[in-house]
Amino acid sequence: MPAGVPWTSYVKMMAASLLAMFAGAEVVHRYYRPDLTIPEIPPKPGELKTELLGLKEREPKPQTSQQ
Repeated sequence: MPAGVPWTSYVKMMAASLLAMFAGAEVVHRYYRPDLTIPEIPPKPGELKTELLGLKEREPKPQTSQQ
């Protein structure tokens, strides 16, 4: 086995790594609860919650004078 590691230790480490990876993915998916619904019509720009609205360039509003 690589680097002189016995097969038993190698298999134990692989199993522990896979278990930790699956447990971490489960925790993340339970915390964030992904939205798995698929809309019939694609949303209009700006309707998605995943868009970073603060980073878009803001268009200057036209100034109206009140007389």
